[in-house]
Amino acid sequence: MSAYRTTLRRAGTVAALATAGVLAAAGVASAHVTVHPESYAKGATDGVLTFRVPNEEDKASTTKVQVYLPTDHPVLGVLVTPQNGWTAKVTTSKLKTPVKTDDGTITDAVSEITWTGGKIGAGQYEDFNVAFGQLPDDTDQLAFKTLQTYSDGDVVRWIEQTTAGDDEPENPAPVLKLTAKESEGGDETPAASASTAATSTKAGTTASSSSSDSTARGLGVAGLIVGVLGLAAGAFAIVRSRTTPRS
Repeated sequence: MSAYRTTLRRAGTVAALATAGVLAAAGVASAHVTVHPESYAKGATDGVLTFRVPNEEDKASTTKVQVYLPTDHPVLGVLVTPQNGWTAKVTTSKLKTPVKTDDGTITDAVSEITWTGGKIGAGQYEDFNVAFGQLPDDTDQLAFKTLQTYSDGDVVRWIEQTTAGDDEPENPAPVLKLTAKESEGGDETPAASASTAATSTKAGTTASSSSSDSTARGLGVAGLIVGVLGLAAGAFAIVRSRTTPRS
């Protein structure tokens, strides 16, 4: 009887370790700085972008977040939502190519937002909301390079961009996809309203989870499958040992 228990314990241990390893990898895969929602229509107006910053360190807190906005395809009319415990510094830059709008020609745009003074502890995250007046309509995506500074002085640079056909880089920059403006009927679709976007920032951003979250869920399912297979192998070993005559 002790042999059966030993076999079962070994199978259970293998399954548990395999599942834990895969789930741990899933947690790492999902711990990127991301932007929500994942997409907007080109030229969208009066919306909100949420930058979600998770803390990846066990022994240090995130104390500074710097988000860089592209100036080759500028985001116009940027406003920062007040954040409890954090102070936001907004930096503007002169545009190489001014942007013509219905309200006139824009020559300057926000190029950097820096949040300091707050703290994101281990196992926590913070959402930083940024309202915009208008998104560009001459590109398919916007990459927001981000620097995350920890209390121990370590700086994680979320600046790498993914190219088609390549694996996701280790420190990818948050990317906002810009979709076609035309609807099925050929008319221009209005931008997502500010209220809809705002709703999706705090409570609803989990509904529009990033591709890294999808990867994490896939890895979690794989871990469960491995666990089931491990238990099945243990059961098979027990049955075999029972049916095999002793010499």
